[in-house]
Amino acid sequence: MATPSVPSAHDEVVEIARDLIRIDTSNFGDDSGPGERKAAEYVAGLLDEVGVSSRLHESATGRTSLVAHWGEDAPDGRPALLIHGHLDVVPAEAADWQVDPFAGAVQDGYVWGRGAVDMKDFDAMVLSVVRARQRAGRPPARRVVLAFTADEEAGGHLGAQKLVEEMPEEFDGVTEGIGEVGGFSTTIRGRRLYLIEAAEKGMAWMRLTARGTAGHGSMINRDNAVARLAAAVARIGAHEWPVQLTPTMQTLLAAVAELVGTEATPENAQTLIEEFGPAARMIGATLSHVTNPTMLDAGYKVNVIPTEATAHVDGRFLPGYEDEFFAELARLCGEGVDIDFVSNQKPWETPYEGRLVDVMTRSLLAEDPGAAVAPYLMSAGTDAKHFTKLGIKTFGFAPLRLPEDLDFTGLFHGVDERVPTDALEFGARVMDRFLDEA
Repeated sequence: MATPSVPSAHDEVVEIARDLIRIDTSNFGDDSGPGERKAAEYVAGLLDEVGVSSRLHESATGRTSLVAHWGEDAPDGRPALLIHGHLDVVPAEAADWQVDPFAGAVQDGYVWGRGAVDMKDFDAMVLSVVRARQRAGRPPARRVVLAFTADEEAGGHLGAQKLVEEMPEEFDGVTEGIGEVGGFSTTIRGRRLYLIEAAEKGMAWMRLTARGTAGHGSMINRDNAVARLAAAVARIGAHEWPVQLTPTMQTLLAAVAELVGTEATPENAQTLIEEFGPAARMIGATLSHVTNPTMLDAGYKVNVIPTEATAHVDGRFLPGYEDEFFAELARLCGEGVDIDFVSNQKPWETPYEGRLVDVMTRSLLAEDPGAAVAPYLMSAGTDAKHFTKLGIKTFGFAPLRLPEDLDFTGLFHGVDERVPTDALEFGARVMDRFLDEA
């Protein structure tokens, strides 16, 4: 009798990604979405099938994260490794898409749908590899803590933050971790360059409030809250923050300069960033702080000067430069404008060195020998901000080999989000190699 074939990660990764996309986990930033419970239960089922038990943590109704422990402590005493991914996605307006964003369609060699790149693709890679290795009796090189979280798209307060605050014992012995938005390829002058996330900007979602004297709109008023706030918002929106290179960005720009045959300097940093093509929108935002006014609210009648006016600003600040960022922001706001925070999360930067960096690099180059690998600073935020509070050194490593003409970074939160099926399969192979040594 023929022995039944055992599904490999390569066989399963695409189907798992499609299944996850079909589970709508839209996060609207409040309690109006469907939550992540169905997705967490699906993940728990996949793990249970191969003998990996897990624990669900529900921080609010339907807002569910999952933690599992896989493998044994390394014989050489290496601490445990965290692999984390989030289950929620940003909303999608179906009318804007070529395909149903929650159908998990495969079309033109891509898996389409909300979450295809952010980040159910990585969840599928990890799950497919765990399942394949479990079936084959190939445990990881050291104990791995798997975390699939809720609420990352709204700051992780109901997901990773709750795990860190309420279940820190789940991460005892963990010193390093990997997660999303790294390990993907860009192309510089015909050569693929894989970017590993080694740092993230801090995130300051701020509410500005100006107060003044209420009055009739027909009269002179020198204490107008709307005018005071509008002037502050205009100054913030027009401000040009200077280029300031963190260690991660110095390393990245040196790698790009080598590929194009020049030397990296602060003066040519922007020129080197332009070598990334469409990805320069995201990577270029890591050369300096960024502040974008996003919301305004004031008044209730055209002929009434209100007592109060508010605005919201999305601020992203560089690791190592926090104090000067907030000092300059206070100066731009001026007197009479108060700042408080909707969310204020610190930046982080992990030194790009050591065993884990070597293993990530070898795993990528084993599947793509002619490529180069370098770190980068992420302009947005991930759950890594919460896990670093436990002293875990983190990297973004969700490996994807991408077509040169794909505007990959533009697909994050974008219309027609999609990921190549062969990139998913590539990622599963790299992740399998990574776990052999990590």
